[in-house]
Amino acid sequence: MTTRTAVVTGASSGIGAATARRLAAAGFRVVLAARRKERVEALAAELTEAGHEAEAYALDVTERAAVDAFAAGLDRCDVLVNNAGGALGTESVATADPADWRAMYEVNVVGVLNVTQALLPALIASGDGTVVVMSSTAGHVAYEGGGGYVAAKHGSHAIAATLRLELCGDPVRVIEIAPGMVRTDEFALNRFRGDEDKAAAVYEGVAEPLTADDVADTVEWAVTRPSHVNIDLMVIRPRAQAAQHKVHRER
Repeated sequence: MTTRTAVVTGASSGIGAATARRLAAAGFRVVLAARRKERVEALAAELTEAGHEAEAYALDVTERAAVDAFAAGLDRCDVLVNNAGGALGTESVATADPADWRAMYEVNVVGVLNVTQALLPALIASGDGTVVVMSSTAGHVAYEGGGGYVAAKHGSHAIAATLRLELCGDPVRVIEIAPGMVRTDEFALNRFRGDEDKAAAVYEGVAEPLTADDVADTVEWAVTRPSHVNIDLMVIRPRAQAAQHKVHRER
């Protein structure tokens, strides 16, 4: 029996790396794609040493030619996890830098489009393909200071919803995972441009934010359901977060 192949973008850290570990342990051959070559190569080596099948590729999902070359080099693809993304800044709509919005749109929306388009023929050819879009609760509910990220994640949500309609009748499932507050090493730090104090303040007083592995657990569960079962949308938040704007903080 041929080992099923899962491609994970943004696999160099956080949710992407945790998802790659989970899927490898579940028996998938994992293909790790991210901009930071050294990081994905180290993760691939870790997984290979543990007895799993893993390959690493340096890839910027916003560069279409590179994405097409990457896809052409794969012999198969059964699962695609569109995880590459991120946020920049917390400025208001009135004061935000359009360059930040453009960068967020490129990775969270166009990046998902690039990789999905490039791998869709292989996913269909597999006879049992799955596309996962890692969106966010920001893709469903707006919040102050999140305009650019909210707009971008609404875009990734729209891709998942539209693709599911367009692929109806084809052997491909489309799953959207929308996490709320997740504490990873880099997400908030990148958003606050390296300001560690501001990044830490996001989670201040929250007893147990989600971890990358919590989200990876939902991805593994969703993609390993029987083929006829499609998890259209899963929203996952920590218990302390009742809504985008409602978080219990211990003082």
